[in-house]
Amino acid sequence: MDLIAALQIALAQLVGPSAIFYALLAIGLNLHFGYAGLLNFGQIGFALLGGYGVGIMAVNYDQPLWLGAIVGIAAAAVLATVLGLPTLRLRADYLAIVTIATSEILRLVFRSTSSDKITHSTNGIFDYASGFYAASPFDNGKQYSFLGVKFQGTDLWSMLIGWSIVAVLCLLVYLLARSPWGRVLRAVREDEDAARALGKNAYSFKMQALILGGCIGALGGVFNALATQSVNPDFYSTAQTFFAYGALILGGAATVFGPVLGAMLFWFLLAIPDALLRQATSGADPLLDLSSQQVGAIRYVILGLAIILMMVFRPQGLIGNKREVQLSV
Repeated sequence: MDLIAALQIALAQLVGPSAIFYALLAIGLNLHFGYAGLLNFGQIGFALLGGYGVGIMAVNYDQPLWLGAIVGIAAAAVLATVLGLPTLRLRADYLAIVTIATSEILRLVFRSTSSDKITHSTNGIFDYASGFYAASPFDNGKQYSFLGVKFQGTDLWSMLIGWSIVAVLCLLVYLLARSPWGRVLRAVREDEDAARALGKNAYSFKMQALILGGCIGALGGVFNALATQSVNPDFYSTAQTFFAYGALILGGAATVFGPVLGAMLFWFLLAIPDALLRQATSGADPLLDLSSQQVGAIRYVILGLAIILMMVFRPQGLIGNKREVQLSV
């Protein structure tokens, strides 16, 4: 097997658009779960609104992409408010149930034939991001190579924009976490009654965290819609939220760079076994007799085992603080 070729493929995934998308989802979840102690199992629903905000405004109403991004993020803020009003005064599991149900309802509504005129149902929306790539300094039709790792010009442009957004959000989280607002949010996470006794409006702080994290999730959806130049309801499945949680667990919750590192590692660990297994199952004399579907399933099994081992031996993640994880529990 060609280990160098597999490593080059994995390195492309390490910094590619998929890693950026899940990093953005995980940064939003980090505000929810890591800093505020909120269980949001529907982060992909916020991403759906962000992505479709861009697609619908661009294709249906011939509006600029930036306006679609604003509409999608604003819709996510409204959704977070609507979900938070009845649930944030209750136990954490109520928010988890409501968010996972809402994300699935949104997916089914957007893929329904009754909403075809707006969402284009199962066909999705595509070919609307030409203006985004027209501003690229790279040749969109050219393939670039860095130490054997190859990227299309379109990927480089989306990666440049995506990692810039990630860097800005990391700086924002860093500043918020060390501000009075962030310290109150931690206090609410650890002991809500104690925070109330000190005169803090715990409900208001949790609502602010839910809205901000949801908007960051919608920003991830905006980025994905531009990077792939398409939105399809079947992509926004519940599993995507748990992939983002996997990234957060790997990197470490309640840390600034944990979600980013976790998302990069998540895709690296998926790409390495996938590339090696596909090499082992191809050619005139394959080492393994596995179908393409089986290879796809096995790589998730391997990643799942890695996350299980991480939870057993280092539950705080790679760069997390074990004391914070224990307090959060």
